[in-house]
Amino acid sequence: MRKMASHCESDVTCQANGENTPGRVSGSGSRHRSESETDVGPTVKSLARLCSRDEEERAAALEELSQGVLVCLGLNQPGKARLSKQTLLHLLRLSQSCPLQEVQERATELLRTAQEQGVEVPRALTSGPSAFIPSKEMLKEGPDQDILIESFLSLGRVDHITMVMALHHAYLSCFLRTQHALFELDGPLPHHWRHYIAIMAAARHQCSYLVQQHSAGFLEAGGEESWLSGLEHAPTKLRSLQTLNKLLAHRPWLIAQQHIQELVCPGAEPRWSLAELIHAVILMAHAHSLCSFVWGCGIKPEPDHIGGYTFAPHSPSRLSHSPHSPAHEDGRQELADGVMEVEVLMKRMVELQQQQLQQQEEEEEECTQEEMVTRFERERSESIPTAVVRGAPPELVLRLVEDPGFRYEDFAPRGEQAPPTMRAQDYSWEDHGFSLVNRLLPDMGQLLDEKFQVVSDLTYHRMAMHEGVDTYTLRKALWNYIHCLYGIRYDDYDYGSVNVLLERSLKVFVKTVACHPEQTTARVYCSFWRHFRHSEKVHANLIVMEARLQAALLYPLRAITHYMR
Repeated sequence: MRKMASHCESDVTCQANGENTPGRVSGSGSRHRSESETDVGPTVKSLARLCSRDEEERAAALEELSQGVLVCLGLNQPGKARLSKQTLLHLLRLSQSCPLQEVQERATELLRTAQEQGVEVPRALTSGPSAFIPSKEMLKEGPDQDILIESFLSLGRVDHITMVMALHHAYLSCFLRTQHALFELDGPLPHHWRHYIAIMAAARHQCSYLVQQHSAGFLEAGGEESWLSGLEHAPTKLRSLQTLNKLLAHRPWLIAQQHIQELVCPGAEPRWSLAELIHAVILMAHAHSLCSFVWGCGIKPEPDHIGGYTFAPHSPSRLSHSPHSPAHEDGRQELADGVMEVEVLMKRMVELQQQQLQQQEEEEEECTQEEMVTRFERERSESIPTAVVRGAPPELVLRLVEDPGFRYEDFAPRGEQAPPTMRAQDYSWEDHGFSLVNRLLPDMGQLLDEKFQVVSDLTYHRMAMHEGVDTYTLRKALWNYIHCLYGIRYDDYDYGSVNVLLERSLKVFVKTVACHPEQTTARVYCSFWRHFRHSEKVHANLIVMEARLQAALLYPLRAITHYMR
């Protein structure tokens, strides 16, 4: 995302407490302001300079912001305190998530001063970036602040996704590079269109977090606010992506050459160029897979998102415990069961690795190709329940979805004619997708490939309480199981390994996050790998996200390849 500071008009907005004047959505990452609020943002010069790499410049900017707020509070004129909702939410965000301690402390102090002057100030509804991972665990397992500071200096904020991904430095770095290229660097699509496409994609999985985040980016890039009130207000060309969007989100194996032809062939109205379409496809797949990460890690709304703050006074009767804590009633029994699960998994991994090594030495196949196919079919057709009834999606999501009843269905429904399997040997990322993307969208193939490689190779040689562990077979089983759910088969992989290494609760989590992310619950998250670190569960989420992204991309890329022949 580009710096949030770059599209506002002044440093601090002063207005009568509770008074509203006409305007549009702020650049703070949400659409929480009413249509009658001010159009002037609080963060142009102050936030841009707060992100300076020069400490003196940052100190001067912080002092300037502070003085502006104090002037608005009218400390020398009791009863005249004036601060806009946008300014208050900006200060709340800085007080909650800014990795620069001096900025965080000053924002907290300014909010306290405003409250003392009679201003109704907002407070964050929860603490920490995740509903599943306790804040103290994030701090204990988290890295030093360098990567978060770099993110703040580069982007103007540190969002909750970044905080959770920061548990894995190497991955976060390449993720941010890819996202920056997708949304900010030169490319065939206008910048506000890129954000709107991401909004359309996130809405398919009821992900209000990403809808709000990209709504802010859309407006900052010059998009028309009316488009956010419903798809019917967007240009016809963007609306023409709806069929591709829903197939890519829920059943990508149904994408055929015909879907590409309808968008890019001469005579199509409006017509997409191949470069534009490949950019749009990657944006949609990126947003769909990121929804899996948001839901799978229980990412909370930002402090300035709808659902992330309240102006209601704190009630002592409302205890601040999290309903998503992985605590269990019988702690001792759960601990014992968790330890036993780890030991069983360790034993299975060692046995499997020894078996594979022995086969390589003897140059023997464990089973025939027919048996390999049978094992693949058994995995992809296994009944793994994921259905969870959720409340109705928020209006800001529903108005941006066409055909909301279209959802994921098992690739191989029992009793029905199964769609054809995609054999990785016939069309793969390495041999086909990578070069096509790089050809139509220069450098993007390289960025995506780096991200796939980093997450595939990511290891700390540990598992729960064990150190010096080779986790390759487990990571490979996870990746190939997700591709299996998306109908992709590797002829040289024994899918019997999946059943050996992935116990049922893990399969339930993986299938839910990869295929129905909006149905993910704390119970689903807490039920697998009960004795593993939270950072290891985040690692599993990264594998799910990237394996899903690659699997989903292969189908439209294959269709584009067929169209170009």
